[in-house]
Amino acid sequence: MVARQETHQGSGAAGEPPEFAAAVAAMRAAVLRPEIFCEEMPAPQRIAPFATAMSADVTVDGEEVATGRIVLLHDPAGNEAWNGTFRCVAYCRAEIDHALATDPMLTDVGWTWLAEALAAHEAAHTALSGTVTRVATESYGTMAGDGGSAQLEVRASWTPTDAPALAAHVEAWAELLCTAGGLEPVPDGVAVMPSRRGQRGATL
Repeated sequence: MVARQETHQGSGAAGEPPEFAAAVAAMRAAVLRPEIFCEEMPAPQRIAPFATAMSADVTVDGEEVATGRIVLLHDPAGNEAWNGTFRCVAYCRAEIDHALATDPMLTDVGWTWLAEALAAHEAAHTALSGTVTRVATESYGTMAGDGGSAQLEVRASWTPTDAPALAAHVEAWAELLCTAGGLEPVPDGVAVMPSRRGQRGATL
């Protein structure tokens, strides 16, 4: 994978704290499923002195079923609100069955997907917070025949306590995208390996 880095304190490796550079390298080393295409994106420049960001799309049979992004923020001086020097900020949006949009448990389930993904990948963290939103759209008039649509959005942030070893955090975010997109878990005994490009994977 490729991650773009945005900083306020100089550009290039010479201007980066070693811990941040190591965290970025660890994020790039994350192993993702073949349905995920991950690439760099511009990182926010005014939230923290150092930041890097990735975006991803999950595609099945040529159809995009989920999309998202993950941003890593770093403040070497620490941030009281984060309770640490690093903060992960993640977003996930997935198309869901229109009938599910009225399920009162849907938002709880969406949050559980994230918590379980972090736990499954042993992504050590604290101060997890966020929101889960369901959006239902109805069509009318000449568009009535198109039917309705619905999406689930998860926005979350957490403080990793195992930085700079952050590959597990990227992998947990990627699992959230796949779960929200309706993909079945990878069966036990099936390894997911990075491809030569490092942005797609292949199963063995």
